[in-house]
This record gives sequence, C-alpha cells and structure tokens, in this order.
Amino acid sequence: MTISRPRTGLGYADLRPLMSAMTGDEKHSFAATSTLDVLWVLYDQVLSVDPQRLDDPDRDRFLLSKGHGPMAFYAVLAAKGFLDPAELAHFGEFDSRLGFHPDRALAPGVEIGSGSLGHGLPLGLGVTLGLRAQGRDRQRVVVLVGDAELDEGSNHEAIQVAGRWGLGQLTVVVVDNRSSSTGWPNGVADRFAREGWATRTVNGRDHAALHDALTDTHPERPLAVVAEVESKELP
Repeated sequence: MTISRPRTGLGYADLRPLMSAMTGDEKHSFAATSTLDVLWVLYDQVLSVDPQRLDDPDRDRFLLSKGHGPMAFYAVLAAKGFLDPAELAHFGEFDSRLGFHPDRALAPGVEIGSGSLGHGLPLGLGVTLGLRAQGRDRQRVVVLVGDAELDEGSNHEAIQVAGRWGLGQLTVVVVDNRSSSTGWPNGVADRFAREGWATRTVNGRDHAALHDALTDTHPERPLAVVAEVESKELP
C-alpha cells in the first residue's frame, strides 16, 4: 500500500513549475526531465514511504542512481511533502541542502548520495540483502538508473547476483533514452532477462503503463522495468 499521500496540495501538473525554480545546472535538465514521469508514478502510486516517518524501518527504499540532474527528484519530493517547495529556489547554493547531486545526509527522503554513475544498483542489491538479514522480506527496494549507466561493470555483477539469488524485493527502473555509447543488442531488457530477471518495457511517459509494469512483481525474481523516453528534450 502506498502511503506517500500528498500533503501539499501539489500534483503532477506542478512538477515542471517546481523544476523551473531550480537554476544553475541547466546542462543536466534533460537528465532530470527524462526521469520525471517514472518518479511521479513511483511516489504517487507505488512506493510505501511517508515524509512523517523518514526512518521507518518498514518503508520501501528508493535509490536514485541517476543522480546527476536531480531537479525532477527534488520537485517530486517537494510535491509529496518531503521538502518545503520554497527550498527549491536555493538549489545548488553553498548552504543549501539540495545539491547538484543528492546527499543522503542532507536532503530528507534521499536514501543514497549519488551522481557518480554505476553505484546505485550494487547498493540496491546490498540494501535488499540487508533487509532480508533483518527478516524484512516485504519492503521493496527500487533503483532508478540510466541506460548509459549500465556500461559500468559494477552493474553487471549486481544483475548477475540478484537474478541468480532470486531477489524478488529488488526492482530496477532503467530510463532508456538511447544514450549508451555501445548500445544493447536485442534491447536493454534482454540483458536482465538472460540473468533470470522478470522484465517489462514500456513508454516512460505513460503513467498507466508504468504503474502496471512497476506493480508486476514476482516474489522469486527481481524486476527490471525499461522506461523508454525521447532522446531529446520535449518542446
């Protein structure tokens, strides 16, 4: 059950205006907007998280591995009550909690520091194993990565281990804007399927399709959702 209920009166239509309050990192604007719909569906319809219980041990965990250009993430956190929307105007300032890369020690609702690509999925694997060691086998661990980020070798070790060990609590969302330098024969999903993951490939702007894919979990298999988005910014 999702418990990240809005407490701010803000919804999806407010996200782009919220993002426009954040300036200074325009070169990563598409890195941000490419993740916007996935993030909204996760926080609005899927994840069991609550801004009033940030340290609840029974919360779901969301790990933003695609941490460069976090404006969409901050906008969603503000819309869902984790952040004061007024903070967004101070994005990237010296004494702001909202850096150009998210910092788990500063920003409420942020589970990992990220931005150096390739670390989120291995960390998600570790978090999943840690939860299981505590006897918590119902909490989901969802990692958002970019398709180019999968070029990093640490991801492939995590893909292998999670698939072979059947870690059904773990979900990875790959935002695929076809920016990988080498490409993926037979598509990104095939890489995961070969290691035993359940896979879904959907339009990364279609909220109903994203919800359907993200809730199609399998207790004995990790889930990879490939969210395909346009390769250049929308007008």
